[in-house]
Amino acid sequence: MGLKYFDLSKIDLEKVFVDYIIPWSTNLIAAVLIFVVGSIVAKWLVNLIGIALGKSKMDEMLINFLKNILKWVLTLIVLIAAIDQLGINTTSFIAVLGAAGLAVGLALKDSLQNFASGVMLLIFRPFKAGDLVKAGGEEGVVEEIRIFSTKMRSPDNQELIIPNGDIFNGTITNVTARDTRRIDLVIGIGYDYDIKLAKETLEKVVKANELVLEDPEPFIAVGELGGSSVDFHVRPWVKTSDYFATKCALTEEIKLALDEAGISIPYPQMHVHMENVGEEAK
Repeated sequence: MGLKYFDLSKIDLEKVFVDYIIPWSTNLIAAVLIFVVGSIVAKWLVNLIGIALGKSKMDEMLINFLKNILKWVLTLIVLIAAIDQLGINTTSFIAVLGAAGLAVGLALKDSLQNFASGVMLLIFRPFKAGDLVKAGGEEGVVEEIRIFSTKMRSPDNQELIIPNGDIFNGTITNVTARDTRRIDLVIGIGYDYDIKLAKETLEKVVKANELVLEDPEPFIAVGELGGSSVDFHVRPWVKTSDYFATKCALTEEIKLALDEAGISIPYPQMHVHMENVGEEAK
């Protein structure tokens, strides 16, 4: 069986040139122009939006994130427009792209949840870098809010990397969000001691501490008659930055002042009564 050869003399080169080469070349040039001009316009729009967001005093990390998202979206739109200019059916292309995105989304479900939570944290800003927070089952100072995770420093200087999903879907306690904070102490004294003297002693100790704020006024009162003690609630206000140092100082000063006033703080005691069971049996 012999080989078949194309007879080039039978091909109308002028028709091929007019019907195929010129239209394809025109479409190709137009597609390139669409992509180049579209990319320039997309870059200009991204920079313009970035400047506008910067004037709104939005967080720099959030601005960069939104700019990157917008850049990729606009680039994808320009690319689809350029492909459509070549005469390629973009409907099937978009369908394939959507199916691929769905498959990737299902495979990276947890990562996408952390990604979405990171976006929400950047938008709503329940905390910022430098805040002491309790979130995701951990406590520490926020160092950096990333797209998928948040980096914190624990009180004993350990580095904590917490998924954003765990933070955003749970309770967030921002310890340093307010300028002032209340110290809650419960001081118990024995029932045999003068509660008026005890209250005066507690008031003197609290008022003598220079870090305790006068406004709001400290609250000191009997809060409960316990099983083995009369419990005073001592609630002074301090600056948030002075909270831990003041709480420790007041605890020590109250103990020393009560000892000096002859008032003791009771501690749990157990009384065991022994019976001679053997003699009763006789």
